[in-house]
Amino acid sequence: MQWQTHEISNQVPSLQDYNIFTSDTVLKDSLSHYQAEWHVPALAASGNELGSREVLELASLANTKLPELHTHDRHGQRIDQVEFHPAWHELLGLLRKQDLHASPWSTPQNGAHVARAAGYFLQAQVESGSLCPATMTFASIPVLQKETRLFDQIRDKLFSRQHDQRDLPIAQKTSIMIGMGMTEKQGGSDVRSNTTIARPIAHGGRGENYTLTGHKWFFSAPMCDAHMVLAKTEAGLSCFFVPRWRPDGSKNAVLVQRLKDKLGNKSNSSSEVEFQDAFGILVGEEGRGIPTIIEMANLTRLDCVIGSAALMRQALVQAIHHARHRHAFGKKLVEQALMRNVLADLALESEAATRLMLHLAAALDAEDDPLQRAWKRIMTPAAKFWVCKRALEFSGECMEVWGGNGYVETGPMARLYREAPVNSIWEGSGNVMCLDVLRAIERDPAGMQLLLQQFSSSPAPAIRQMAQELQLDLQADPHQLEMSARRFAQKLVITAQAFLMTELAPAEIALAFLQSRVDASCGRVYGTLSAETSPAIQAQIIERAFSI
Repeated sequence: MQWQTHEISNQVPSLQDYNIFTSDTVLKDSLSHYQAEWHVPALAASGNELGSREVLELASLANTKLPELHTHDRHGQRIDQVEFHPAWHELLGLLRKQDLHASPWSTPQNGAHVARAAGYFLQAQVESGSLCPATMTFASIPVLQKETRLFDQIRDKLFSRQHDQRDLPIAQKTSIMIGMGMTEKQGGSDVRSNTTIARPIAHGGRGENYTLTGHKWFFSAPMCDAHMVLAKTEAGLSCFFVPRWRPDGSKNAVLVQRLKDKLGNKSNSSSEVEFQDAFGILVGEEGRGIPTIIEMANLTRLDCVIGSAALMRQALVQAIHHARHRHAFGKKLVEQALMRNVLADLALESEAATRLMLHLAAALDAEDDPLQRAWKRIMTPAAKFWVCKRALEFSGECMEVWGGNGYVETGPMARLYREAPVNSIWEGSGNVMCLDVLRAIERDPAGMQLLLQQFSSSPAPAIRQMAQELQLDLQADPHQLEMSARRFAQKLVITAQAFLMTELAPAEIALAFLQSRVDASCGRVYGTLSAETSPAIQAQIIERAFSI
């Protein structure tokens, strides 16, 4: 027998059936600046669909009904299949429908990379795991386009906007996705220590057939129709296109040993595999595998920045939504001075991350511009270091806004928090990124000077001062600079964010960001904005951050 013991009240309604795009002032207003306003109708439609209760439920299902590996069928034959809940395939269908895996390559136009980044940013606020195969496919296309014979066979399948979940040879499919397999047990990010061997089947060379023997310790999305794999030939580390099925229709000898039991990103299967004379096609020049994967890494790293900025955005929106509805000590949380400080500080951080990721995407649309090339090559690894790291602390702070309700798996905050670390680790961890910043500057010192000149043109004295400090930092001896690489990358990103905020955000909001980020007393935790950012400005920042 049950009876009512209390009245349920002061519980925050779930945030659903809202438009993820139209409620984002910064994203909406930025598209025209980057010549991508033509994509607004599609983004508005996508934002409405992604914010629906039905799609949010798909994201939850994909992360609770986890992938299962079946190595053999009931007859004992090797199949190496990963079974997914239907929600996973529906999410991939949404990604492909929006062309997030290929649009700048399939339909190049002004603002194409920014338009794609905006769509990816929306999708990443809903579910992160399904982004992985889309990102890898996206990054592989410009590399595969250089392999004329191979690309002619797969072009239409790569550019297709339909998801084909069938496990069949590529020739029998309407669409395909590409994964990556780079790292091994003994090396991790140090891929030069890889031991997987590739031998030519007949005569070797670009576009020719090889057999691969060895393993990969992290083999992302093993059900992708092919993977870009690093293996050693006599000429050195090389890149190979390794399909799930051989050209004769038999299953390729890529044996999935097990799936990783990960902290987050659970909807996406990450695996360990072994190659037993697996079939592969050489991509690029033999012995030039590292330059080939670097070309892909520039794109996957940008997607890490977009994905982390999106996690921050969704965590912020959930925190603001909660604070607008929850009452404590006689008034709404959002009306309380210290909570308002926290939310405003978080909103500033989120806006700066959004503006930076959009500018980096725009740099891809201007390959011939030396300044934009510097943004791409120097700022992308710096942004990956900083934004992806900030996302972890940021999501934890937003979880705290919810209190104990944020710490349970029945709400959205726990999953956002578990997703946050992965982008900082995958595609190069923090130290790797910071050292890549220094290497990029060493390769393109003129580009770095163009960046500093641009920052020095700011009307804000504090930004000009930071540019001068960066110039002085570059004069340190190489050992000292390497040891201080994290400090340098952090300062570089904050300078870039402050510059973009000053150029593009409303003056009072840009000033609030600048004052707080150059103040040594701010930034250790969120919610330490000084009195210079008045309560009225803080309220304006919060209202602007999430307007529905």
